[in-house]
Formats: sequence, structure tokens, C-alpha cells
Amino acid sequence: MEGLADFHVPGLPKTCQTWYKVFGDLTTKTPLIVLHGGPGACHDYLLPLTDVAPSIPLVFYDQIGNGRSTHLPDKAGDENFWSIDLFKQELNNLISHLGLENQAIDVYGHSWGGILAVEWAASNPANLRRLVLSNSLASMDTWRTGITALRKKLPQDVQEVLDRLEEKKDFDNPEYEAAVDVFYQRHFSLTRPWPPKEVQVTMDWFAKDSTTYSTMYGPTELYISGSLRDWSGIPLLSKIKVPTLVINGTEDEAQDVTVQPFFQHIEKVKWITLDNAAHFSHIDQRQKYMKQLGTFLMKQ
Repeated sequence: MEGLADFHVPGLPKTCQTWYKVFGDLTTKTPLIVLHGGPGACHDYLLPLTDVAPSIPLVFYDQIGNGRSTHLPDKAGDENFWSIDLFKQELNNLISHLGLENQAIDVYGHSWGGILAVEWAASNPANLRRLVLSNSLASMDTWRTGITALRKKLPQDVQEVLDRLEEKKDFDNPEYEAAVDVFYQRHFSLTRPWPPKEVQVTMDWFAKDSTTYSTMYGPTELYISGSLRDWSGIPLLSKIKVPTLVINGTEDEAQDVTVQPFFQHIEKVKWITLDNAAHFSHIDQRQKYMKQLGTFLMKQ
């Protein structure tokens, strides 16, 4: 089942719409609501999570500004508009649209989706049963520390290209794009041939409309200039009271330094690091990943 949920955003002259797709029966078992990364990566790359269906119903959706939902390119660069609160409101609106506000739900956030999940879960929603934070970050400072360490392991000539062209802010230079791709092949996904279809579909969405990604994050994963640049969820983590599964990969751009605070500050937490896996761990180690995810979510 798929559909559109009307989403009224204060200050906008027209009603926006959130596109969603449901796998399974939402009324018989606890559904998993999937929050994609980016911002702007859209849901498609997370469709392998349907491996856990039909035992677990799933709700995928494209966040506002992206994919099959309402696009707002005229809001590019508007950091006040593209706020975390906007996406929290959209999530609450979708939950209400699906009639799930009084039913137990699980929430899964990947990368940026984990930021959104932390912010939403910290308000202690009464119907939240379990939380999954996959390949995500506890703060932008710790994320930056991990990214910087990985960057220093790149070939010297690649590092020099990145440094030189970032100083000029020449992000569209093919030489810069090629250097960034070296990083992506090491830390986005280890699946070959490169790029795997899940990575390609994400890049395609970014190319079609980079409004949310460029405004909230930056031009690439290696240059963080957007509104999330100083974000920290660490003060919120002790407020999360539900059982939480944290997943990252050994080669993940979400390095242990940015995942560790989840383990330190969330009361009921399990942390799994998958070998031979990067940011798309659900692709790189699909079978192991789905086993861990399914086991966690099937617990009563």
C-alpha cells in the first residue's frame, strides 16, 4: 500500500504531501517506521529492510523536499525553514495519518535519520516501543572527528585535491568529485561492483534536488557547512528510555567515536559493529545485518 499524507506547514501557501509505502499489515504486529538519511537520500536505498517482512510490517516514506514527496527548491539555503522540528512534525503527521498514534511502533533511523530519531524519541512518545540507530551520529563534532581521521588515511594525492579545491569551494570540479568518490568507495559501501544500486539511487536523488542536503549538511560528506554543523544529540540521549539497537560498520563514516555516546548515555542499549561493512552496512553485510535487526525487533 502506498499513498500521500497531507502535511500543513505553517507559512507555506499550499499543503505539502508526504509520500509513503507500507509493507505488511500495520494492525496485527508492531510496525517499523523507517527514517532515511541524507537529508535527501530518500527511502529507496533502505528497501532491503523488507528482508524482515512479513514478520515485521514496515513503513517507508520520503521526507518533505525529497523523492516522491513535495519539493520546495525555492527554500534552498533557508536554514530556519529546514529545521529538525519540521521533520519531527512531519513524522508525527504521518503517524497520525496512518492511525498509529495510539498503537505501539518501532522507529529506525539511518544516518541523518538517526538524528531525527534521537530528537523524536527523546520526547518520550508514549507509543514508541523500540528504537534502531543505524550508521548514525551522536553529535556533529564526534562525526567530524571520525571523518577527519578517515580522510587522513586517503592517498596523499587525493587529500591534496580535496584540500585545494575545498579552499576554493570548487565542489563541482570533476577532479574534486573524483577525489570524493575515492572516500565514498571506502566508507559508503564496500559492495562491488561500484556503485551498488542502493548507492546509485541515493546519488541520483541528490543530483535531482539537493535542496535539503546542501542546506542542512553541505555539498559533500567531507564538507559540513549546513545547519546541522553544530548539532549535538548527546544531551538528549539519557531521555531515551526504550530498548535501543545501535549498528555501525568497521569502515563506516559513522566511526566508533560518534557512536560511543549512544552506548554511554542510552539506558537500554545494544551496540553491534559489523566487520567488512561501511555506511551502507545493510548492503555490505546484508544477511548478518537483517538477522540482528530481526532478532531485536521480534523480542517482546
